[in-house]
Amino acid sequence: MKKIKSIIKTIILFLLKYLFPIIYETRNNSTPISFKYLFWQKILGINRKVPWPVHFTSIVSGIDNIKIGVGTTPGMSPGCYIQGIGTIEIGDYVYIAPNVGIISSNHDIYDKRKHVKKKVRIGSYCWLGMNAIILPGVELGDFTIVGAGSVVTKSFPEGYCIIAGNPAKLIKKINPAECIKYNDAYEYIGYKRKK
Repeated sequence: MKKIKSIIKTIILFLLKYLFPIIYETRNNSTPISFKYLFWQKILGINRKVPWPVHFTSIVSGIDNIKIGVGTTPGMSPGCYIQGIGTIEIGDYVYIAPNVGIISSNHDIYDKRKHVKKKVRIGSYCWLGMNAIILPGVELGDFTIVGAGSVVTKSFPEGYCIIAGNPAKLIKKINPAECIKYNDAYEYIGYKRKK
């Protein structure tokens, strides 16, 4: 029985490698690309224009104003809202939990028909906890952890910290010497291999 399972696994990996190389190469990555994301986006057309894996319950708008790094997939977790009316830059290997909101513009207080656009910048190796909201104009440095349910209204550009609350405040500094910068074996920016 074990031999049959081993043969089946080998055949499946062989087929993936040659028919769906993106699924094969990213299977052990920090953000693996699976057939279900390709099905939702490329076949069913949900978030079709977004060039990275997005869950069918997430909303990503203004994709031309969003720049992501290696191993970062905003909206891959369910229920996220990524609003790129302003500019959003997200570094490498950023984990974004379910129901996270990243908002890059807000309505003008005097004329709600207009948007006040700002830039949101999130460094590399950050982690945004479930239900966190990042508001327009916020900058988070590398290795910033945002606690679940936090509303980030101001910047923490120095990074290497844990922030939480509403509004988010510094909870703890992280020792930069202990932070590990890693790379996936196959580096992808969304659906495209890094060149």
